[in-house]
Amino acid sequence: MRFRNIKKNNTKPEKKPEKKAKLAKTTDRIKAFITDMFMIYAPILYIITYGFMDGKDDFLDSDIAPLLAVSVYGIIYSILHSQLGQTPGKKAYEIKVVNIRTGENLSFFRAFCRYVLFLISAASIIGLIFPLYKKDKKALHDLICGSVVIVDSKELKS
Repeated sequence: MRFRNIKKNNTKPEKKPEKKAKLAKTTDRIKAFITDMFMIYAPILYIITYGFMDGKDDFLDSDIAPLLAVSVYGIIYSILHSQLGQTPGKKAYEIKVVNIRTGENLSFFRAFCRYVLFLISAASIIGLIFPLYKKDKKALHDLICGSVVIVDSKELKS
């Protein structure tokens, strides 16, 4: 505590500057996405194609099967982000998705909205180009949902 504060009988403790979270690299985000596709989405496709249907031809002829696969992946993705803040791919590259205002994990609803907006921005490609040109490296779905992808290191947890 500073002497001047003691002299003025101002005994409030001084605020320590908060550590600012380091933003995740775009390349790590892409690698984490590819890892998630192999670890989560590919098994879902396999189970639907060969567990519930008679093979790839039936899967390709079906209108509902691809929608079901994307929906199941979205629910799993949202649960992982709301409970842990990261998917297996993000954990492998030590990155995490958090609420930009609070720094906490996203709610399930916000995580699911982020997933749906990711699908829309991926379809238009424009939303995925945002991180390459923005200083804060946020994609369109991060801007709309109020989320940010940060590096999840030991020093940021304390």
